[in-house]
Order: sequence, then C-alpha cells, then structure tokens
Amino acid sequence: MVRLAGGFGHAFRGLLDVLAGQRNARFHLLATAAAIVVFALLGVSLLEWAVLALCITAVWAAEAVNTALEHLADRVSPRPHPLVARSKDAAAAAVMLTSLGAAAAGILIFLSHV
Repeated sequence: MVRLAGGFGHAFRGLLDVLAGQRNARFHLLATAAAIVVFALLGVSLLEWAVLALCITAVWAAEAVNTALEHLADRVSPRPHPLVARSKDAAAAAVMLTSLGAAAAGILIFLSHV
C-alpha cells in the first residue's frame, strides 16, 4: 500500500511539473474546466460525459508524455540536434492532434444540444 501511495505521489508531482512548466497545459486546464461547466449546464447524457472524460484524459496524457519526452531529450542532448528537434515536434503534434480530436468531439456534443 505504501508503494501505491508513493507511485501516486510521483504521478502528482509529474502533473504539477507539467502544469508549472508547460504554458499549453495551463490552457488545457482552462479548457477542461470550461468543458465541464458547459456540459454540466447542457445536461448531457452519461455517454456524452464518458466521451468527454476520455477526451480530456487523452489530451492530458499526451501533454504529460510530450513533457516527459522534452525533459528526457534535453537531458540526453543538451545542445540542439536535428533528431531531437524532430522528436519534440512529433510529440507536440501528438498533443495537437489529440486536442483537435477532443475539441471536435466536444463541439459535436455541444451542437447536438443547441
């Protein structure tokens, strides 16, 4: 049980690192809060809440993996390198694509209620 608690501690520390170090993560936090408020006001179904939860989780997971890759790449290659830049760009693209998919799902659900 202690190991489990320790693991959650590391995870929360990682989440705080993502929030503190990534401007886009703070935007995702605002978008998350806004989506939750709007969906609550719309009175969406449980299935729509499930879609929202999966979309939010996917965006946050992509942002965390992107941050981890950036930290690791900076440690392994402190000087600029074209392959490191391409890796960082690909990870950023994953966050962008996940965010666009989540936004599209949110918009479609929203439109079905107006």
